[in-house]
Amino acid sequence: MFRSLALMGLLAATPALAEEFNPQVSNCDGRSSAWNLAEPWEAHTRTFSNGKTRVAMIDTVEPAGGWAYLLILSPPYDELGIRQCVMIGNGGIGFSRMDFGAMTADYDPAQGLIFTLPVGSYITGEDSDPVYDLQIVLNQATGDVTLRWPD
Repeated sequence: MFRSLALMGLLAATPALAEEFNPQVSNCDGRSSAWNLAEPWEAHTRTFSNGKTRVAMIDTVEPAGGWAYLLILSPPYDELGIRQCVMIGNGGIGFSRMDFGAMTADYDPAQGLIFTLPVGSYITGEDSDPVYDLQIVLNQATGDVTLRWPD
């Protein structure tokens, strides 16, 4: 019972469990640790551009309504030769679901790498979360990451 009350308190105190779809790009932090790479690794990581760009699914376990992130390691490189590292989540937390195996990738010379990834958004009191086809556009020359999704 204490565990349930603690979880209820945590959920009540977590404004980030938004009831809207609001994907955001942020710099990598502790959530991007190898500790959180979704298992099995070989099923949840892919490389592009001759290995210069890697995308991986991150599973932080909690919060239950926002555990899934997409991690992207890509050019440009900094002065030490290290790639940029960004994470994509929903409204300050992760997504409620992610179908990494269904991710598609394309390349447009005018835009860059374009990934399409089905992700879910947590909605309080609902039995199932809506799923969106999130489109991620990565310009490897500038490092810009743009997010698009259907309304």
